[in-house]
Amino acid sequence: MPIGPDIRLCLRLAAIILALLVAVPTHLLWRLLRLPSPWPKWFLGAMGWIIGARRRVIGTPLRRDVVFLSNHLSWMDIPILAGANGSAFVAKAEVEHVPIVGWLCTLNRTIFVRREDRLGIAGQINQLREALAETWAITIFPEGTTSDGETLLPFKAALLAVLDPPPPGVLVQPVRIDYGDATRELAWVGDEPGLDHAKRVLRRPGNFTATLHFCDPFDPRDFPGRKAIAAEARARVAAAGGDPAQAPV
Repeated sequence: MPIGPDIRLCLRLAAIILALLVAVPTHLLWRLLRLPSPWPKWFLGAMGWIIGARRRVIGTPLRRDVVFLSNHLSWMDIPILAGANGSAFVAKAEVEHVPIVGWLCTLNRTIFVRREDRLGIAGQINQLREALAETWAITIFPEGTTSDGETLLPFKAALLAVLDPPPPGVLVQPVRIDYGDATRELAWVGDEPGLDHAKRVLRRPGNFTATLHFCDPFDPRDFPGRKAIAAEARARVAAAGGDPAQAPV
């Protein structure tokens, strides 16, 4: 007997809660023992698997001293990417106050920024630099919003202020996220409320392949400023999607 969409949603939510009940106590124990905790990465990877993502990785993600610059399709990008590279993320400050979601983000060391707070931008950049100084890996979505997966939006140089000038020893690694044939169903575009999108994803039958193409990293010091860095990263992400017209020269 086939499973209905509402039952599928409930089963997936129950599995996510179970994974959370495993991850949170063990994470807190690791923190109490002052050990590096693998549990946020484990939980996010498990969450990606529960929602149907079967990860396929091309290339080798760096583990530290790196800023990943990725295209952005959906909220699912975060658990799927974090399960592969263990990075922290840069998110809008509003996310911090979303019940449960905001707290989960803090477990994975999410850095919350207010893009409209021009007076506080220097403090936000310092926060990012301090994170990189602690050898974190950080992911930024420089499109600034989600796309339909078929159109690569411009990379906004303003979101890369932390790389101007680049912190010592930090490399940039572009990433292409691709959901294959399921992209049209899964991409979060338009004015669809976030809760509606989440329900739609959790009700979807079957699995899908989430391809993460980690491009060759580059040294941002080889490029004159954040605009050039953004252009180079976007060109590499475009080329990873098979668009030779936008390949780096």
